[in-house]
Amino acid sequence: MKVSELRSKSVEEMQGELHSLLKAQFSLRMQIATQQSTKTDQLKKVRRDIARVRTLITEKASQA
Repeated sequence: MKVSELRSKSVEEMQGELHSLLKAQFSLRMQIATQQSTKTDQLKKVRRDIARVRTLITEKASQA
């Protein structure tokens, strides 16, 4: 996910994106814990995407 794509979205759209990323993170954690998945690198990518979205939501909130 690119920052330029996120910057064009509204806060509500970013919060929806954040919600879906948090669900994906939970799902990946459960798959890794139950050894259904060995894609541990995916978890790192999702965590970074969550951080990006949260940062941009904070930026937009401070601008308003």
